[in-house]
Amino acid sequence: MRANAKIQSVQSVSHALMLLEVFRKTDGSELGVTELSKLLGLHKNKIFRLLATLCDKGYIEQNTKTENYMLGAKVFDLGQKFINRLGLLSLAHPFMQKVVELVDESVYIGILREDRVIYLGLEETSKSVRVASRAGRDVPAHPTAVGKLLLSFSTEEEFSRLYQTEELEQYTPNTISTVTELRKKLAEIRTQGYAFDEEEYELGVSCIGTAIKDCSNLPVAVLGVTAPSSRMSHKKMTDEILPVLQKFAGEISKRLGYDG
Repeated sequence: MRANAKIQSVQSVSHALMLLEVFRKTDGSELGVTELSKLLGLHKNKIFRLLATLCDKGYIEQNTKTENYMLGAKVFDLGQKFINRLGLLSLAHPFMQKVVELVDESVYIGILREDRVIYLGLEETSKSVRVASRAGRDVPAHPTAVGKLLLSFSTEEEFSRLYQTEELEQYTPNTISTVTELRKKLAEIRTQGYAFDEEEYELGVSCIGTAIKDCSNLPVAVLGVTAPSSRMSHKKMTDEILPVLQKFAGEISKRLGYDG
């Protein structure tokens, strides 16, 4: 194979990964060819070829009604394999089920990767009205209970690297909008050991989470409960749900070697 052919091959792989990354940064939203072309700075013909290849392999799917594209099932499958390697989800699963039994709301495990939250898994309530599952998704950290709780234990160097501008993206009127405000909230969360998301990422959705710690005595994940805000008053989350979360987050932490 000629040298320039090898370079072209690697470049194609790089472009395909860049395309997948665009979908990740837009929370898996549907995107059209023109939009992808602008975001990636690539010609539409190149985008068409990349999409055709990724669709063929199952990493991208096309909405036949809108003709836009979205992440395919193969991406979720890869994510699940990564999650399974962590071992945390399988260890936590029986405790998540117990929380669901006691509070009758959906329970999740979440971790932090840079300035994004990854939801590893969800145990759903039996109630007919529930929050759409975020399992396998990654979302911004600053408007979520998981993100704020785990960010509260980051070092000043880590935090400054992640948040280099003062303004933060707002998702609802309740979203923290500045880094100064976020720092103040994180200091409060670090002291209390739990965090809320009261319609900060999605209107109508509220969450509360508490930390899971390992043998280093530092948080590695968050055990949380999420539900429609109509069923999740601040008082209910604090008085009824938090003690249950703390109990079972503690049980999971013990099995990870936490001795606090």
